[in-house]
Amino acid sequence: MKYCSTRNKKLDFNFKQIFQRSLAPDGGLFLPKKIKKFSAKDLKKLEKLNYIDLAVAVTSSFCEPIFNKKQLKNLIRKSYKKFKKKNVVNLVGINKDTLLELYHGPTLAFKDIAMQCIGNIYEEFNKDHDEITNIVVATSGDTGAAAISALSGRKNINLFILHPHNKISKIQRKIMTTIGGINIYNIAINGSFDDCQKIVKQMFADNLFRQTINMSGVNSINWARIIFQIVYYFYSFFRMNHKKINFSVPTGNFGDIYAGFMAKKMGLPIEKLIVATNENDILQRVINKGIYKPTKVKSSISPSMDIQVSSNFERLLFYILKSKDTEVKKLMYNLETKGYFKLTKNQKKLIQKDFAAFKVTDKETKKTIKMIYKKNNFFVDPHTATGFYAANKIKTKNPCIVLGTAHPYKFLETMAKVTGKKIKKPSQLSKLMAGKEKYNVLSNKANIIKKYILEKHYEN
Repeated sequence: MKYCSTRNKKLDFNFKQIFQRSLAPDGGLFLPKKIKKFSAKDLKKLEKLNYIDLAVAVTSSFCEPIFNKKQLKNLIRKSYKKFKKKNVVNLVGINKDTLLELYHGPTLAFKDIAMQCIGNIYEEFNKDHDEITNIVVATSGDTGAAAISALSGRKNINLFILHPHNKISKIQRKIMTTIGGINIYNIAINGSFDDCQKIVKQMFADNLFRQTINMSGVNSINWARIIFQIVYYFYSFFRMNHKKINFSVPTGNFGDIYAGFMAKKMGLPIEKLIVATNENDILQRVINKGIYKPTKVKSSISPSMDIQVSSNFERLLFYILKSKDTEVKKLMYNLETKGYFKLTKNQKKLIQKDFAAFKVTDKETKKTIKMIYKKNNFFVDPHTATGFYAANKIKTKNPCIVLGTAHPYKFLETMAKVTGKKIKKPSQLSKLMAGKEKYNVLSNKANIIKKYILEKHYEN
């Protein structure tokens, strides 16, 4: 498989190169030049596969020739040993919808599903040399913990995590700051997730800095995050016994739902991908009105979605603009210089063919959590609740699968206030949260963060 940039389709990279670089040299995002499409006959053959074999079938074309199918299977099998479910995920009927539980990994969030694979890929790529890779990642809560679990103690790897100070749940922060080895560095930024993400992108754009520290990334800008998330769309569809299906996805950075879009491009019969946002509704605005204009980030009870700049939306732009990289560059330039960009009526229509979007307020989120608990004696976290609410507001012909992105215990205080009930503590958390919290609070300035990373880099 060969890859190009959303801003330069002439670029030619292989999977190893795009994995290690994460972000394209021109600031764009990597995309495959061709996508394998499964026919109806192919899908029939896939439907009885267990999760690991299905993962190999779905992801192999993206990784070849760097990994053959045998190598990939060994890597994936090793990655899911710590998961509580034999087939990684779990489906539960909730009222008229179906919940896809994606939080049975070591840090109780969907991020584990791709991140555990990424950790093993880094180990494979680093085993034959002694150069240290410095991974820098921005997190709105769950990505950081998943990255630590996947990369702690790995040879020749340092992990630097930027999270917004006092803007994630206490349990999310404790999981992230109490685990990890000597190669893990936690940084709390005085700002929002968007500020953290902006700093990471600035670092990638600084070629001298990036090369000096041998920088890489594991945010959803890294294509490997996307491909391993495509798998559970296929797996859950095959267990629904319907010709077509909808997916409702709690959405912040547009990575998880973009994986669903890739699944559709690969032949999975999906009617609509429903973008569920909280009051940070930039995606709802651009899909419904055609205007992409970031505003000030609002704090919510679904903090992992408190995002106004959804990086992976650029990948979707590349497709709706029919691979016209110059047009993508123009829109991203407008965003940078004017603070917004507009889509044409036809471009908006193309997005709406595959996507629908709905904004969910905190009040509506709480109402949904309470309703699901009352009717089903079942807890869903605030992010997943937005998915259920949006699914019930968007009119579709076919059944809907709602992606359950995190274990509700991670939002213990909110759940207790809304339901009046306590959630049993998952066994994984006792070990994860046993240690003392360790993190540094730093200013929201790229030069300060760079200085800190350089100091730690040279120490090693």
